[in-house]
Amino acid sequence: MRDSAPQTIHLADYTPPAYWVEDVHLTFRLAPTATRVLSRIRFVPNSDAPGRFFLHGEGLTLISAKINGAPVSPAFVEDGLTCAVPDGPFTWEAEVEINPQANTALEGLYRSGGMYCTQCEAEGFRKITYYPDRPDVMAPFTVRVEGSDPVLLSNGNPVAQGDGWAEWHDPWRKPAYLFALVAGDLVAHRDSFTTRSGKDVDLAIWVRKGDLHKCAFGMDALKRSMDWDERVYGREYDLDVFNIVAVDDFNAGAMENKGLNVFNASAVLASPDTATDANFERIESIIAHEYFHNWTGNRITCRDWFQLCLKEGLTVFRDQQFSADERSAPVKRIDDVLALRARQFREDNGPLAHPVRPESFVEINNFYTATVYEKGAELIGMLKRLVGDENYARALDLYFDRHDGEACTIEDWIAVFEETTGRDLSQFKTWYSQAGTPRLDMTDSFADGTYTLTFRQHTPATPGQPDKAPMVIPIAVGLLSPNGSECVPTTLLEMTKAEQSFTFEGLEEKPVPSILRGFSAPVIVTRKSDNAERAFLLAHDTDPFNRWEAGRALAKDALVRMVKEGAAPDAAFIDALGQVLADDTLDPAFRALVLHLPGQDDLAQTLFDAGVTPDPIAIYAACDSMADAIATTLESQLASLFDAMQVPGTYSPDAEAAGKRALANAALSLLSRRDNGARAQVQFDGADNMTQQLAGLGALIKQGKGDEALQAFYEQWHDDRLVLDKWFGLQCSLAKPDEAANVAMTLTAHPDFEWKNPNRFRSVLGALASNAAGFHHPSGAGYTVMADWLIKLDPVNPQTTARMITVFETWRRYDADRQALIAAELDRIANTPDLSRDTAEMVSRIRGA
Repeated sequence: MRDSAPQTIHLADYTPPAYWVEDVHLTFRLAPTATRVLSRIRFVPNSDAPGRFFLHGEGLTLISAKINGAPVSPAFVEDGLTCAVPDGPFTWEAEVEINPQANTALEGLYRSGGMYCTQCEAEGFRKITYYPDRPDVMAPFTVRVEGSDPVLLSNGNPVAQGDGWAEWHDPWRKPAYLFALVAGDLVAHRDSFTTRSGKDVDLAIWVRKGDLHKCAFGMDALKRSMDWDERVYGREYDLDVFNIVAVDDFNAGAMENKGLNVFNASAVLASPDTATDANFERIESIIAHEYFHNWTGNRITCRDWFQLCLKEGLTVFRDQQFSADERSAPVKRIDDVLALRARQFREDNGPLAHPVRPESFVEINNFYTATVYEKGAELIGMLKRLVGDENYARALDLYFDRHDGEACTIEDWIAVFEETTGRDLSQFKTWYSQAGTPRLDMTDSFADGTYTLTFRQHTPATPGQPDKAPMVIPIAVGLLSPNGSECVPTTLLEMTKAEQSFTFEGLEEKPVPSILRGFSAPVIVTRKSDNAERAFLLAHDTDPFNRWEAGRALAKDALVRMVKEGAAPDAAFIDALGQVLADDTLDPAFRALVLHLPGQDDLAQTLFDAGVTPDPIAIYAACDSMADAIATTLESQLASLFDAMQVPGTYSPDAEAAGKRALANAALSLLSRRDNGARAQVQFDGADNMTQQLAGLGALIKQGKGDEALQAFYEQWHDDRLVLDKWFGLQCSLAKPDEAANVAMTLTAHPDFEWKNPNRFRSVLGALASNAAGFHHPSGAGYTVMADWLIKLDPVNPQTTARMITVFETWRRYDADRQALIAAELDRIANTPDLSRDTAEMVSRIRGA
């Protein structure tokens, strides 16, 4: 390993910077292998925290350095340099040389398909020039870009330009991680937006020339986001321009750099013929997310990286609110919870569990996790439920007014709510410091018209936290009469103790409880209930989330019995499913969600929690058998739905049309089991949009009828890199368990497998991991293929490697043979010479479980 004892950074050790920055001037003289970066930075000593002058720097060649115009010879130390400086304010000047072409890690300044671009969060700016690369050091930036590319972009407003150069000025103080630069032969899809105060803002999405027709939806999503943030949060945009750039090679989805958002091309480019409904929805959400960061992340940032959830959790919550308003709120809530359970609950339940605000880290890139983002957003939602909508709005106004231009902490965030509401939120803050998913056990009783609910909470031990304190848990509850009517509407119960009871009086008969409506807290309810009650809730619950939850519980119970006992598919469940599908008053998108069976990884965790060692092959067989039974029993109903949900006319990605396509395609997947793929072939051949074409192709692959369609799809789309990612991914994710590893190996040998591109790498290896039965095939071939490629990728792109290695995090839930196979691959990765710090930390945490 490169560093056998990497340094652990602790929240408790935070100290303010010894020097503040007043302003920054940067000049870039771009060249693919020898870019020169000239910096002129005005420093001021921090009288409250005196200390040595230190600048971060990594992989830089220092050409010259000056202080107040006089040459100096700095001392190079670990992670940067230091030198003697004057007692008062001074100006530091430096010239460094970097090699963007060789920067395959995609951090700092790098080349992607002939264009220059940057990614500086979390600690990439130190790969550009020497600087105090920490989020609490904020300053205005002036940037001059010199190069032969026709488009030269940076943060802020354009102030001057000429032949081969452009100057930009960002007047708003920002940390270095928000710096951005893009240069290339690009074209712009332009528009404008007028703020509510009358300010005109020029908008542009910059892309390669062949992608200009894929920008309209992204621009529309941006304008709707700007309008929504004004209406709902009172936040106006604050620069003259807002630029988005689509980049092919990008480790994440997008980056919120001030005024110049850099996007993974997959998160902004869309047209009906190349993007699915899910792609359109994802693009809408990510554009909103990055735009909302302008206030929750840029104007107000985090003091240190331990506070990452302060900007990310809040901004995820805001983009979830936006999507709920733009689309179906109940369906959005279900989708969010599905993602939370699939990623964050799994994280909380394994070796990578950590608090929403971690206490320590080795490599900060490894803490861009579902816990920080998705669970962080759940905490904001809980806080809003506890204080109410009006108090939430007042607290946010105070937060923006008080902390604009500052780098803040969770304590600053909680304080504005305490001031606004007069509440003591010290116990709520435990959610930020305590890892793990609370289990909420519920019992009930009824006597003399009084119904009593008793809750007991328990959070299992997690790494480094064996003992857990009781949490504040908002529990939204409704009560239904036996006739199906609602006798007690949604009521918010506030649980603060390890055990607590709540009573409802004046009831004529024992009600049926609807618990945790809207998924009011990120907990696992362990109450014992029977299928009769679940079927009742599926039929009658007025809360859409709990109605879906009841159907999911029915499905899981039936599938678990099939795996454990060899039971036949549950006819009662299938009958209940048919009743939901027949209810035309329900949103088609909601019915599509009900029709989807629980994921195989979800079922594996359910079995594990019940004390059963999960067998991925048995789970796969049970799901396959259940799908056959549903298709057989409900064939005529599914056929009618498939026909009724066809959307005539020109394609539109709006929620209503997308919901109908979702239900039709869910029906198609099942019907293909009965008609041997006949409908799927017709749909594939005649599709005029990617949603329908890909659904048809997927159904054909599942029935073993996809070879000709796959070849036709490739011939049609091999020149479109984003569509080709779908072609790669579909084959791996839908491969039969005993074929999955071989399919992945074959695809990695394909001429179009550009393994250094994160999207393409994930389209094969990520899809293999998502194929639970294939990845966990008892041969261990899936593990070997994954480890081989992670070892190969690590020296090229440590960040993507470290994030991908989480596919092994659940290894302790499986049988001894599978554990031994995975342990051997983890050890092989760990013992790879010169393993990156990113990957080494993740292997150590997973292997040490």
